[in-house]
Amino acid sequence: MIIEKLEMAVKILEESPEFAQIIPEVRSNIVMAQKYAQSIQEVAGIPGRITTVNGLPKAVAIPDYGASSHMARLVLSIMKYNPEKRSALNIKYHPKLVEICQKLGLIVSNYDRDQEPPEVEKEEGNTISWGVEVAVENLGAVPDVIYHTGGWGKEPMIVLVGSNPEEVAKIAVCLAKLFLSE
Repeated sequence: MIIEKLEMAVKILEESPEFAQIIPEVRSNIVMAQKYAQSIQEVAGIPGRITTVNGLPKAVAIPDYGASSHMARLVLSIMKYNPEKRSALNIKYHPKLVEICQKLGLIVSNYDRDQEPPEVEKEEGNTISWGVEVAVENLGAVPDVIYHTGGWGKEPMIVLVGSNPEEVAKIAVCLAKLFLSE
């Protein structure tokens, strides 16, 4: 069912020319973890990510398990706080997008990559779990939206978090339409 849910989410995204406008330079990925997932291999995503082709979003490949280590680590970190939040999608950072999220009533939190402890920064992959931990602690709850404004060599990013990929994809399309209409 997870692969099918991701395929439906990708269809929602690919049918939205507006979504193409909020895909970050590093490209987007959407993931969903199995219930009680503990490893990256238990989280499905899009190999090669979602890019733009002729101004439209396009998944490079069909969903598969173990396809996105970054987004998988993020979802696994979120699930430690709320096991129901098993899906996530990254989009580009823009202050207006954060503002729209807040206006829509989404719960937003962030972290500052410049505050990352050196011991966390040294080991590849630790930044994401640290960022989730800080964002959750700052809020005292699991947010719907986590963002950071970048760091040395790191693109600013917004991540939408939800219980399933279709929900997250619909929110992303809604955000993109509102972003472009302002």
